[in-house]
Amino acid sequence: LIRDYTDLEILAETEEGDAYLFASKDKRIAFVTGHPEYDAQTLAQEYFRDVEAGLGPEVPYNYFPHNDPQNTPRASWRSHGNLLFTNWLNYYVYQITPYDLRHMNPTLD
Repeated sequence: LIRDYTDLEILAETEEGDAYLFASKDKRIAFVTGHPEYDAQTLAQEYFRDVEAGLGPEVPYNYFPHNDPQNTPRASWRSHGNLLFTNWLNYYVYQITPYDLRHMNPTLD
């Protein structure tokens, strides 16, 4: 749908073809469909909360080892999440932000 109905550019996708990272053409507006900012247990807490509430959530794919909620989650994404945010700030925000902010065009009234 993203390719068909928007002018956003898909920058990263899963092996199944689902969009993970996409952005505006100038890359200043970026969207991430996962939660690279989450702590190791955050998604587990949300999952078990929803199970207890009877909402029948799907097991988060590739979060628990062997996709089994009885296993402790692997927190393999933290460094990637930090790198994603840092690189976006450096390459797409700071590079076009003037050193002297008085030269910056106002975006809000």
